[in-house]
Amino acid sequence: MPQEFHSTTILAIRRSNSLVMIGDGQVTLNNTVFKQGAKKVRTMQQGEILAGFAGSAADSFTLFERFEGKLSAHGGQLSRAAVELAKDWRMDRALRRLEAMLIVGDAENLYLLSGMGDVIEPDDGVLAIGSGGNFALAAARALLRNEQSSSLPLRTIAEQAMTVAAEICPFTNSHFNIEEVTKNDK
Repeated sequence: MPQEFHSTTILAIRRSNSLVMIGDGQVTLNNTVFKQGAKKVRTMQQGEILAGFAGSAADSFTLFERFEGKLSAHGGQLSRAAVELAKDWRMDRALRRLEAMLIVGDAENLYLLSGMGDVIEPDDGVLAIGSGGNFALAAARALLRNEQSSSLPLRTIAEQAMTVAAEICPFTNSHFNIEEVTKNDK
């Protein structure tokens, strides 16, 4: 029986001119925790763009490098870089075999990218991927819809939602890596 790595929960919440992306730090192989503090969320383009991955670490690093290359080739245009990466990911024989998903975003846009060529922008500004993704997604949506918590800072909402996911998903821990982007109106 092949060994299976479970290694991620990534949650992204975008509201107004802000984006918060949070990832847990746990990497497990079957039922063994290998690492507690993995960093699965990165900043790109001088901190203007955030990217988070779920899946095989080696595959995810390949995708991060490719995405950074697309950003460079397209002058930092997030939407264009996302579409171009998704096209390559689907068409390229080597990339097609990669087992990962990416969430990429800035203060104005948020996308989920997959090897099927998907570039999905959420209706409500919330995306989550990975083994605990559905738990984090549900918790974040509930918090954002609750009148009392909807005025909380996005970072607080993200931390609370990920805490719920960590309490439910055995492949998600509470060693969070959090990155934020805010666009200041000038």
